[in-house]
Amino acid sequence: MLTIKEILETNRMIEKNKLDVRTITLGISLQDCCHPDIKIFCQNIYDKITFEAQHLVRTGEDIEAEYGIPIINKRISVTPIAIVAGSCHTDSYVPVAQAMDAAAKAVGVNFIGGFSALVDKGYTKGARILIQSIPEALALSERVCSSVNLASTKSGINMDCVREMGEIVKRTAELTRDRDALGCAKLVVFANAPQDNPFMAGAFHGIGEPETVINVGVSGPGVVKRALEEVKGQDFSAVAETIKKTAFKITRVGQLVAQEASRRMGVPFGIIDLSLAPTPVVGDSVAHILEEMGLESCGAPGTTAALALLNDAVKKGGLMASSHVGGLSGAFIPVSEDAGMIAAVECGSLTLEKLEAMTCVCSVGLDMIAVPGDTSAATISGIIADEAAIGMINNKTTAVRIIPVPGKKVGDWVEFGGLLGHSPILKVNTFKCEDFIARGGRIPAPIRGLTN
Repeated sequence: MLTIKEILETNRMIEKNKLDVRTITLGISLQDCCHPDIKIFCQNIYDKITFEAQHLVRTGEDIEAEYGIPIINKRISVTPIAIVAGSCHTDSYVPVAQAMDAAAKAVGVNFIGGFSALVDKGYTKGARILIQSIPEALALSERVCSSVNLASTKSGINMDCVREMGEIVKRTAELTRDRDALGCAKLVVFANAPQDNPFMAGAFHGIGEPETVINVGVSGPGVVKRALEEVKGQDFSAVAETIKKTAFKITRVGQLVAQEASRRMGVPFGIIDLSLAPTPVVGDSVAHILEEMGLESCGAPGTTAALALLNDAVKKGGLMASSHVGGLSGAFIPVSEDAGMIAAVECGSLTLEKLEAMTCVCSVGLDMIAVPGDTSAATISGIIADEAAIGMINNKTTAVRIIPVPGKKVGDWVEFGGLLGHSPILKVNTFKCEDFIARGGRIPAPIRGLTN
């Protein structure tokens, strides 16, 4: 039975500390939509999505109203398009992205993910077409998100794709330069991508998933920071225990929403992603949690250790609250989406190199990083390669969502709006890596990948 104290505590977390369910994401398999005619294929996709997701937004709104729990986004993820479009007789998947976008608008979701390719060991014909279609697809759609998984601990790093993705990011930036390269905010490059991630831009419906599934992502940086204020000056054992207990409470809220959405829609419950996803709103920042532990500013010496403690404690608390935890689960550090990260970059305590070090111990990687528009494709590829190596060697998910903003230089600002926030342009190492990236081929998998 819930006690009055627990009810009041939950209300306080929601009203004062910005606890929310960041997303209910409906995963939909498109494997039965395949057809060699691209027009029929696109119609099949539109029909399948609009049928399966017709009640998603209303369900989320009903749960939100009934339980008083803010549910910020309702989203869809689909089978990677490079897989299901492989039989189409076409040289472009842009029409597929437009069909996905139309379906997303018809059912009222915020984003739809799955314009994706999995190429960690090599390309298929469909993967090549999809990757080349990404810039135009993101420029011509509003709600479509794209991802490419080009590395894994089992397979190594596809350096041919690393080289290509640097060029794709640059081309996407150019095609959306009138929107400050907004297309790049909807494109993420992965190592070890999870197949049940409910968060954008990297969500897709993995081939091992059921026909449809409900995955929920919760968030509560403000709640964790408030809890740490109660143990100010105490040792790190107390800090870790406090975060763990708080993560348990946050995850139970997500579990309730997931089970209700699953029951009402008649769709299986998949996982809870218990990631601490920040927003640009003051009081909802992962950086501020780290600073509450005693750092003058995020990025100061000790930041990586603080983030490692936070990430581990969040996972431990969440695992006790739900039997089905998945996705990314941990702490996110997207620069433009976190008020504390933005302030840290602005004051000079947080740099691209320090962010890279932090990705060794957090849930994702270099996320929502705005860089000068004249950053070369090879430099972007080098940054992607470094993150992929961290993920491959450490057997963890890493990702790069980098935005070279045309016409912007270090010291300028870029405004994306909404949850995507705003950011100063970060300085990038200007030493060249063209010859390294030009080698191509595949960096072999590490010895730890041989776990059979």
